[in-house]
Amino acid sequence: MRIIINSAFLLALFTAGLKTAFAEPPPAFEGRALYVSYCQLCHGVGGKGDGPLARAMGIEPADLTTTVRSRSDTILMKIITGDGKQTITGRDRHNLLSDTMPEWKEIFTETQIKSLIAFLRFLGTSKHELMGDPKVGFQIYQEYCQVCHGVDGDGEGIMTELIGITPMDHTNPIETNDLSNMDLVNSIVNGKGRFMPAWRGIISQSNVEALVSYIRLLAQ
Repeated sequence: MRIIINSAFLLALFTAGLKTAFAEPPPAFEGRALYVSYCQLCHGVGGKGDGPLARAMGIEPADLTTTVRSRSDTILMKIITGDGKQTITGRDRHNLLSDTMPEWKEIFTETQIKSLIAFLRFLGTSKHELMGDPKVGFQIYQEYCQVCHGVDGDGEGIMTELIGITPMDHTNPIETNDLSNMDLVNSIVNGKGRFMPAWRGIISQSNVEALVSYIRLLAQ
């Protein structure tokens, strides 16, 4: 019996390893990378419109934490690309937020723009800041968490059926938004309940914070 159990566990880990190789980050994760490279200099780290380039140029980019909330993905797509005009005023859509907003249609693919919009939604709706580097968190998640929480964070990891557990669905904002960053940190460091292990001494504090940031983007 012990041999069978050990074999099943090894098979699970092997299968999880195969899935890790094909894991794809969530759209908001990819969108953050684009935001950091192209948007943050003007719009600022938190999207408030207070980036260093904006100050140097004397311009006032939009506060994305408020203006994005009232616009659909379709409109945001047109604002970012610069395609189309407003039907009432005829004003260029990419200028609706700021007269200095550049057109990105020749730079970003449609998929990239959708990812960027997903991250903008995070900036506009989340009450939690990113406390670490999600890029590091992605790697940590695939190494330690996806075997239970799933490659995509939906709580459907390979171990769930083997040991009969129901991990948190990290893609569900209803479950994650009520938890503060420190709540998530404590759960990771100290464990929670019967099956959530304590990773104290295994995952460093900085990597725990990176992991929390990645989990935040999973729920967008």
